[in-house]
Amino acid sequence: MIPASFDYVAPTSVAEALTALAEAGDDAKVLAGGQSLLPILRMRLNAPEKVVDLGRIEELRGVREDGDHLVIGAMTTYADALASAAVSEHAAVLHAALKEVADPQIRHRGTVGGALVHADPAGDVGAPALALGTEFVITGSGGERTVAASDFFQDLFETAVAEGELLTAIRIPKHTGWGGHYEKFVRVAHQWSIVAVAATVRVDGGTIAEAAIGLTNMGSTPLRATAVEAALVGASASDEAIREACAAAAEGTDPPSDLNGSADYRRALAPVLTRRAVLAAAGG
Repeated sequence: MIPASFDYVAPTSVAEALTALAEAGDDAKVLAGGQSLLPILRMRLNAPEKVVDLGRIEELRGVREDGDHLVIGAMTTYADALASAAVSEHAAVLHAALKEVADPQIRHRGTVGGALVHADPAGDVGAPALALGTEFVITGSGGERTVAASDFFQDLFETAVAEGELLTAIRIPKHTGWGGHYEKFVRVAHQWSIVAVAATVRVDGGTIAEAAIGLTNMGSTPLRATAVEAALVGASASDEAIREACAAAAEGTDPPSDLNGSADYRRALAPVLTRRAVLAAAGG
């Protein structure tokens, strides 16, 4: 299908983009790679008056180190983030998740920030961002504000980015020396996650000293498996100890039921995938 007609603007700065959004109000949509928005427009599930394309704003691209944080520009593509040695070294679980995103074509067009603001609970970057304690820099007409990952994802396809605002940067505390793994379960290659688990752990002398676990598609937003995290700290990095700690992975979740599986099916998958992710992250 062909999208309904709309005005198109491609600003070259954040200030210009904010002005364009302010002029259009709630009749505007932001294009940040387009791998989710364009199919929606083509199917006429949404018909904005104006599309604001962020693709020419160079200041929103790239990965850099800022003290004990990594800073990823919101318009950095999956592929560029995946190619970053800094992401691989300091955010191993995000690096692992990026490898599982769709296919090379989408990874070269889709952006990390676009996916995070789209906030599909089956998307592959929300859970790693949550596990890493990410901070999101949001810019609007009143300036910048920073939102913690625990407050960023608010509901299905809903984040803390308000009308007239843009996500401009993703700040990730460095997890240098932590292992990371993303265990994704799908029926066919390149599919959205049926369930996935992002695990990052720090092992000291065969014992898990710290752990953070993010769950994909186990609710309307990415979730932390806090019961598992608490059980893992101080546990041996052995298969038996990790299996026992991960048994509570589905605790407090509210997974969907759809053609790919029932809620009960997803609850059964979560402990299995969590055990695999933690074992791999711990080097087991």
